[in-house]
Amino acid sequence: MRGRRPRSGRRGEHGSATMLVLAASALLMFVGVALSGVTAVVLAHRSAQAAADLAALAAASAAAAGVDACAAADRSAEANEASLSSCEQADGAVTVAVRVGGPRLLGRDYDVTARARAGPAGPVP
Repeated sequence: MRGRRPRSGRRGEHGSATMLVLAASALLMFVGVALSGVTAVVLAHRSAQAAADLAALAAASAAAAGVDACAAADRSAEANEASLSSCEQADGAVTVAVRVGGPRLLGRDYDVTARARAGPAGPVP
């Protein structure tokens, strides 16, 4: 009996740690992919909101100068890689909505929209 290792009684568990490591790795990869998708949507929304804010400011400035406000908003939105969805002008204030192409996740496009208002102070619609 000299030189032999004692048996632990766990013959069927050889390699079980490998399976646990593979499962944990797969879970971490899934979480990483999900977080990168969420991050892409958040970045697209930030870009859309910035484009909407700038388009609204350009429209309000154009309206104050007596120029077509919605045309100025459209030019500003396109300069910021967005498309103007709507433009409403009332009482000196301009409200715009823009759309930005978002990421494509799981075979679906996630376009993001944002709204902004610029003009004289007053109640927000």
